[in-house]
Amino acid sequence: MSEGKNFYITTTLPYVNSNPHMGHALEFVRADAIARYKKLAGYDVFFNTGTDEHGQKVYREAIKDNKDPKKYADFYANKFKEVLKLLDISKDINFIRTTDTHHLKSAQEFWKVCNKNGYIYKKNYKIKYCVGCELEKSDSELVDDCCPIHPNIPIEILDEENYFFKFSAFQEKLLNFYEQNPDFVIPDFRFNEIKAFVDRGLNDFSISRLKTKMPWGVEVPGDSEQVMYVWFDALVNYISAIGWPDDIKKFNKWHNKENGMVQYCGKDNLRQQSAMWQAMLMAAGLPNSKHIIIDGFITGEGGVKMSKSLNNVVSPDEIIKEYGTDALRYFLLREISSFEDSPFTIERFKEAYNANLANGLGNLISRIMTLAEKHLAKHPKVSEKFDSKEYFNFFDKFDIKQASDYVWHKISELDKYIQETEPFKVIKTDKQKGEKLISDMVASLYEIAVMLNPIIPETSAHLKDLIKENKKPEKPLFMRKD
Repeated sequence: MSEGKNFYITTTLPYVNSNPHMGHALEFVRADAIARYKKLAGYDVFFNTGTDEHGQKVYREAIKDNKDPKKYADFYANKFKEVLKLLDISKDINFIRTTDTHHLKSAQEFWKVCNKNGYIYKKNYKIKYCVGCELEKSDSELVDDCCPIHPNIPIEILDEENYFFKFSAFQEKLLNFYEQNPDFVIPDFRFNEIKAFVDRGLNDFSISRLKTKMPWGVEVPGDSEQVMYVWFDALVNYISAIGWPDDIKKFNKWHNKENGMVQYCGKDNLRQQSAMWQAMLMAAGLPNSKHIIIDGFITGEGGVKMSKSLNNVVSPDEIIKEYGTDALRYFLLREISSFEDSPFTIERFKEAYNANLANGLGNLISRIMTLAEKHLAKHPKVSEKFDSKEYFNFFDKFDIKQASDYVWHKISELDKYIQETEPFKVIKTDKQKGEKLISDMVASLYEIAVMLNPIIPETSAHLKDLIKENKKPEKPLFMRKD
């Protein structure tokens, strides 16, 4: 337990150019599981998410739909707020929008600080640019002149005068930082990727666009003809959300050299989060992030990335409507690899649901609580605290799948214990011994309920209530699907 400590975790901010998809759900649910675990471990937690609303992609989609960009962003921001509720994300989550007044001022102040410190300059340039990634692309990054992540979006040529960030000035500083913080990027193989990227040398990158070409953005301080490049604007949300620069006391509570921000992101955000953003923080004289946790992609049929640009997404809404929120949370947290790419198919989902929720956890709860209601006068003494180093260690390493596997191992052990001890038979010949067996099982089941809180919170809360009321479920918690 860690009484009195602070913990700050944030997701990336998804673009508001289409509906939330399963990749978004994965990141939201994983960050939520960590936030809930930290609360369980005694931490004071600040959990941040929101929407990234500026940039070329959003502007073009709004124009295509004949909508004002802000109204377009409002519509999709509400969609993301709705999906957070559907996924049972912690109610105290902070939701920031990059169109919020405070964020706009923070982004401009961040620009001013970096400029004052000598890390911003202006020049003419010509680059190949992927609108889907909102990133410059070198020839070596392209496959058949297309971005491999957004192969259906044509590469564009940008030729204009913009402001640049002196990324090249941070190569040695970043490498030294990586060496001093060996668990900065999780997992290790992603850390090796970014170290190799930085070691090859860094190029300065553009951080503004001409307002005449792309007016939807934060105006550059002191230059009304330019707006901030979307990444430079959006990344600042991680510190504007916790009060920077106006509320330094709040900022220092959540982000300091000892306990910095923990960021979840997909592997296509590795460069932006673990190199670009870290250099920007250094340029502003602010502490670096504590950890960057990199998700793999959720893939569809044939191992192809599930993404809105490829039009192969599975809607979280549809799964939740048929199976329930906790069923989707379970699958994302246990059946999807913590760090590697993993497939999501309806067939795979249904198989896991029936085996591990309907036949597994749901059946165990029904068996034990039926015995408890029939044979116990009241529930045994239970506690919210438990001693399990393995469970805590898995979560501390951000390996949520391993933590979930550990809980289901406990579920399997308890099921096996019922089969071996047969309390339903013992109670008939030795009432005291039978009651003791059932009471011990209920206590073990309550411990499982506590451990389930970060993973499937609705089920966790319902199970606790059943135990405290000493009642069996009125209906199965997870109905089998044929």
